[in-house]
Amino acid sequence: MEKALTLRQRASGVLLHPTSLPGPHGIGDLGPEAFRFAEVLAACGQTWWQMLPISPIGAGNSPYASPSAFAGNPLLLSLERLREDGLLEASDLRGGRGLRQGQVNYPAVARFKEARLRKAFAAFEARGGEQDPAFAAFCAEQAFWLPDYALFCALKETQQGAAWVDWLPELRSRRPEALERACRELAGAIAYHRFLQFEFDRQWKALRRHCAALGVGLIGDIPIFVAHDSSDVWARPELWLLGADGKPEVVAGVPPDYFSVLGQLWGNPLYRWDKHKEEGYSWWLDRFRGVFERFSAVRIDHFIGFQNYWEIPGGAQDARSGRWMPGPSHGFFEKVQSAFGAPEIIAEDLGVVTPEVAALRDRFDFPGMRLVQFSFSAWDEAMQPHRYPRRCVVYTGTHDNDTSVGWFSDPGGRASTRTPEQIQVERDNALRYMGGTDGREIHWDMIRQALKCPADTVIIPMQDLLGLDSGSRMNMPGTPTGNWQWRMLPGQWGPEVAGRLSLMTGAYDRSPGKWTT
Repeated sequence: MEKALTLRQRASGVLLHPTSLPGPHGIGDLGPEAFRFAEVLAACGQTWWQMLPISPIGAGNSPYASPSAFAGNPLLLSLERLREDGLLEASDLRGGRGLRQGQVNYPAVARFKEARLRKAFAAFEARGGEQDPAFAAFCAEQAFWLPDYALFCALKETQQGAAWVDWLPELRSRRPEALERACRELAGAIAYHRFLQFEFDRQWKALRRHCAALGVGLIGDIPIFVAHDSSDVWARPELWLLGADGKPEVVAGVPPDYFSVLGQLWGNPLYRWDKHKEEGYSWWLDRFRGVFERFSAVRIDHFIGFQNYWEIPGGAQDARSGRWMPGPSHGFFEKVQSAFGAPEIIAEDLGVVTPEVAALRDRFDFPGMRLVQFSFSAWDEAMQPHRYPRRCVVYTGTHDNDTSVGWFSDPGGRASTRTPEQIQVERDNALRYMGGTDGREIHWDMIRQALKCPADTVIIPMQDLLGLDSGSRMNMPGTPTGNWQWRMLPGQWGPEVAGRLSLMTGAYDRSPGKWTT
């Protein structure tokens, strides 16, 4: 049985998306390297493995712009596991053209894996896999989203990838007779996408069982918004603020901030919260249920948006013309708490944290987030690591930040809203606070500040453990391309780094067992 893990224990972990794992097929996956990574985490005394959303990627290869809030990413499927199941041959595992170590080439990976996943599906069908009771049970359990998602994927293939608002009117508006005809004509393609999700579920559960046996808990990520071109919006358009043509009337984003002088124009459709409330937030409860089946804890991205969100006109060129609108607030999380008891939820509360946002977070006892990188913008004792509250999750930085080495050598990079004078102030404050360092190992200096602080939970991005510079940054907000590509090289996380993390974890009383040298 999985050990009950809680964000209330003094512990630490590592942030690494599975796509960033090393491996032979151009992208990290749920195969042997994921199992080995969990084993090294456990050996280092780590309790948590945090990830980004594991849903299929969308525009810009982003896991935050997924075509489904419920599906798993087929690119994470392990070909080694499919071979072990007799669905592929050894020859299918040989590397393809354009696959790289150190960086994901998404088009090349998609071509390579697509061919092999279709071959695996053919083998699955040939041995009568669709009659397998386990497959039937999975499809029945996921009936609240899987049929729409599989049909959506099949239709997009016939429409050359066009957005659903550009499909034929009868398909766009989901006329029953058109959907029935599509289900008949596309039965093979629909079955293929159901198979991919079945295999994802099997592989994911195997990894989670392995992690649980090691005492390692998985932390997932729920983006507050969904992509407009998604099966979710196509299947239930009445739950979003859309015009008669299906296009968003207003879209999501944030006002000018730390990351951008123009704000961030995300473009996601906004919810008709009144409709969700009428249905008892059932769509959201299904979403939480799916995530808690996969993870021990979950970070809610842009938690602030549940109290108030930035509404931008649909045709705007940037986020400056938006306005604040009220979110569902306490009533929403009362429903979540009623359904799931006291769920392990991290509130991503970075940004404009008004007293109302803080009250919402604290009313439900969700830990917020603190970033060591954000601690030195002013000589404010309340922001310094030794003043962090116990009930929070501390990071050196997140997937949206520069690495700690990059932050120190060129804080904020080209997306920064700060002046050179402000940048120098941050560097001086950091060195002053951490006294005795010359900054040559700034990543370990900052990791130490995180691990020794009062907060119960600390998560370190893998790039910071490895001391990597800005070239290994995962995402730069406001830039539509070039993100989500970084991968660890084989053997890059070696005994020296692992041993140092292990000793520091023990020294600051974050190991799950007795610490010995």
